[in-house]
Amino acid sequence: MKYTQLGRTGLKVSRLTLGTMNFGPQTNEADSHAIMDAALDAGINFFDTANVYGWGANKGRTEEIIGTWFARGGERRDKVVLATKVYANMSADGAPPWPNHDRLSALSIRRAVEASLRRLQTDHIDLYQFHHIDRNTPFEEIWQAIDVLVRQGKILYAGSSNFPGYKIAQANETARRLGGYGLVSEQCLYNLAERRAEMEVVPAARDYGLGVIPWSPLHGGLLGGILKKQAGGGRSAEGRAAAALADSAVRAQVQAYEDLLDKHGLEPGEVALAWLLTRPGVTGPIVGPRTAGQLASAVRAVDLELSDELRGSLDEVFPGPGPSPEAFAW
Repeated sequence: MKYTQLGRTGLKVSRLTLGTMNFGPQTNEADSHAIMDAALDAGINFFDTANVYGWGANKGRTEEIIGTWFARGGERRDKVVLATKVYANMSADGAPPWPNHDRLSALSIRRAVEASLRRLQTDHIDLYQFHHIDRNTPFEEIWQAIDVLVRQGKILYAGSSNFPGYKIAQANETARRLGGYGLVSEQCLYNLAERRAEMEVVPAARDYGLGVIPWSPLHGGLLGGILKKQAGGGRSAEGRAAAALADSAVRAQVQAYEDLLDKHGLEPGEVALAWLLTRPGVTGPIVGPRTAGQLASAVRAVDLELSDELRGSLDEVFPGPGPSPEAFAW
């Protein structure tokens, strides 16, 4: 495994981030524990989750699974850089949302972090991320709550997720004015097929020293060789991938992508991850393996070298927006 600094911090994290969103809803506790053990064995030390994962009546279940894994000992907690998120409403499923059980008020943040610590069976969270912007809470209040948690030793760093570029700037300028450290990472939708983050989010993150953590690096499976799998009787596209493939232009792009990599004898999913690792500002994409085989494939991507010729061909298949403001102004 290769490692890098998380943005401008001194924190060393693996070039792959283990995503845990499937733990609970799709992967049972025993298999989830096995995947986390395999990730550690492969050198992955950066684990990402969220308080809402588990979804519906099982909100919080994913954090609980990670917590029972930590409780097994063997230096599991000490070896992991743990990231979770706050924003979603955590009221009991089916009940009307109760005030102050979501978003980013100081009260909500305080309640949410204590609940996450209990579920995770740990005394601190390494990276506490805002899962969405809160249009009703000023950053002065948010940073006051975060600074208290840092002083208490309950969190070490703060990050954002799904923030537009101007909110990254606003958050960090407010932190700077208050004498705080500000955001150190941004977790955003970013992959070969979805490159809008290159216009403003990635440049803002780089200017403010945030590590970029791409989620959905295979775009919901679209970049994982989906057409070849379907032709061979394998798993069909679902969700975002299925909706995208309904567009004939997108389907043609994906076919061109798979044909290109077939010519080079490369696996589409591994190339999609390796491409992200070449992008300026990217710390490491989030991979959410459901099996040990998927994890092994993701790990191989870290050592995959993409030639300049291949990278140029990938840009032809999935052209990015280009630098801003030229991309939208001229």
